[in-house]
Amino acid sequence: MSTVSTALDILRDVFGYPAFRGAQAEIIGHVAGGGDALVLMPTGGGKSLCYQIPALLRPGCAIVVSPLIALMQDQVDALTQLGVRAAVLNSTLAWQEAQAVEQAMFSGGLDLVYIAPERLLLERTLAMLDALYTAGKLALFAIDEAHCVSQWGHDFRPEYLQLSALHERYPRVPRIALTATADQATRNEMLARLGLGEARVFLSSFDRPNIRYTVVEKDNAKKQLLTFLAGRQGQAGIVYCLSRKKVEETAEWLSAQGYPALPYHAGLPAQERAANQRRFLREEGLIMCATIAFGMGIDKPDVRFVAHLDLPKSIEAYYQETGRAGRDGEPSEAWMAYGMQDVALQHARIAESGAGEGQKILESQRLTALLAYCEAPRCRRQVLLNYFGEQREPCGNCDVCADPPELWDGTLAAQKALSAIFRTGMRFGVSHLSDVLRGKASDKVRQYGHDQLPTFGVGSDLDEHAWKSVFRQLAAAGLVHVDMAEHGALQLTDAAREVLKGQRQVQLRRPLKRKSSPSRSSSAAVSDLAPADEALFQLLRKWRADTAREQGVPAYVILHDKTLRELAETRPVSHGLLAGITGMGSAKIEHYGEELLQLIRNEG
Repeated sequence: MSTVSTALDILRDVFGYPAFRGAQAEIIGHVAGGGDALVLMPTGGGKSLCYQIPALLRPGCAIVVSPLIALMQDQVDALTQLGVRAAVLNSTLAWQEAQAVEQAMFSGGLDLVYIAPERLLLERTLAMLDALYTAGKLALFAIDEAHCVSQWGHDFRPEYLQLSALHERYPRVPRIALTATADQATRNEMLARLGLGEARVFLSSFDRPNIRYTVVEKDNAKKQLLTFLAGRQGQAGIVYCLSRKKVEETAEWLSAQGYPALPYHAGLPAQERAANQRRFLREEGLIMCATIAFGMGIDKPDVRFVAHLDLPKSIEAYYQETGRAGRDGEPSEAWMAYGMQDVALQHARIAESGAGEGQKILESQRLTALLAYCEAPRCRRQVLLNYFGEQREPCGNCDVCADPPELWDGTLAAQKALSAIFRTGMRFGVSHLSDVLRGKASDKVRQYGHDQLPTFGVGSDLDEHAWKSVFRQLAAAGLVHVDMAEHGALQLTDAAREVLKGQRQVQLRRPLKRKSSPSRSSSAAVSDLAPADEALFQLLRKWRADTAREQGVPAYVILHDKTLRELAETRPVSHGLLAGITGMGSAKIEHYGEELLQLIRNEG
């Protein structure tokens, strides 16, 4: 029997899936055959199977390197539910427990062991791996969240830099590095720093078709968020904020509005952080308000929305953060409010960082790409995927496709705006420049004598809202730079010269007061079920919640919503028919089959 057909048997019998998706079969065959691989696959695309199945196919124990100690146990619990022999080896274990895990690795009692890079690189651990290697008992190394090796990424882990030693020390053991996102620069960095020069690169589509993208101009962000959340009670979601203070205020405010929310940021005591993360994973319908400290490796499949109250640092960070929605493939939302102040803050962050000049330029380019995404007059998914080198037709599942903006020739308006920036000495922000252009002689405008400038009043045909939109679009087009060192002053870039000289046209989108009302994908994921099936679905959810509570594991570790929905719709009457349900592998049928069939019979 070929490797892939054996892999298919494991996929169906152990994991309960009928067929491989995308390049999964090819990746599994390559790694199971002893080859190295770098796998770039979107969140929810099935990355874990790419090392879990080869681990079951190859002799010995697979070592999974993960930076997420707090989440390792959940991953192991999920595998144990499937009948896979898995364990963690980290600082949460007592000495006797760690010794038992190590003995099981030698005796052939474990298929996968999850370990943090710091633990892996200890001399004691390496000595143990040396002995396993000599005995032919190392199946493979899986390096999860491989982008952590990028020194300029926001998830950088210095220990990852030392993981290239694995190939030098254990040359006959295949390695598979996996990440959910990476632009070309990060991709090259991963290959170089992990010593994966000979590895095959598997690049899947970055498209997440079930996620609906929406961007609104920040006005009253809290009020806009509340409008977005209308009708979403009981749904799990993540709200990202830039500052720790804002995280705590937003969590408190949301809870007061009837949306139970928890805070998460690096400044909270470790115990509180861990407790909040555990609650978010184990309870249903909670919102996590967080900084970027939260999210990597979060395996909760039923996160229905990710909202940004502030602009992320790059288009790659945005993609990664929004990707935490809808891992189960069900309709989900990525919603963001942004304004010029966000742009100024992110530019300031880059300017104040200790990075070299080249890295600062790269970070600025990444931020500009995100601004272009926010202001683009075409399909958001097209812009997002183009950044990762993919071409797409308009998606029909974003705010721009649903409500296309009106374009206008903004060349003259751009020239007026750029001229106002230049004539005021490139030391003022949007509000002041807007006053000058509209001929509003405020105290500040008169104080600096800007009411005497030729540009004073030349833009009276547009209101303040429209000028703000013009300035944002000029920043997104790279014609204007926001300097936080000068309190958000707008400055001309070299590219502005062409516009001022009339050598370049500027197309702008008219500002729209977009509605933030619940979209067609915001309703609960069970809304397409018939009333009787929905009643059974809710009963199954209650059974799952009770079972998860008894076992002390997250509900999704028992069964996913998708599986419960199939059970409610098809109402299988035998163990054989249960095997045809997505996510019902043999171990799950053995553990829960009789209970599920009884529930279905009683509802019938």
